[in-house]
Amino acid sequence: MYPADKIYEEAAFIAYYVHWSRQDVLDLTHHERLRWCKEISEINRKVSHEPQKDDIFRL
Repeated sequence: MYPADKIYEEAAFIAYYVHWSRQDVLDLTHHERLRWCKEISEINRKVSHEPQKDDIFRL
């Protein structure tokens, strides 16, 4: 089973950046949530000109 703390972390991350509702985020599959987290992280990295590093949201 996937830890609830990780689900909250992913949901909060997505909701913060894309302003989706709680239900919209939780309706995503685990894989979809991770993919969105990874894409949002990559956009943030590029915008802030940070070097590429290990992503905390691994697929």
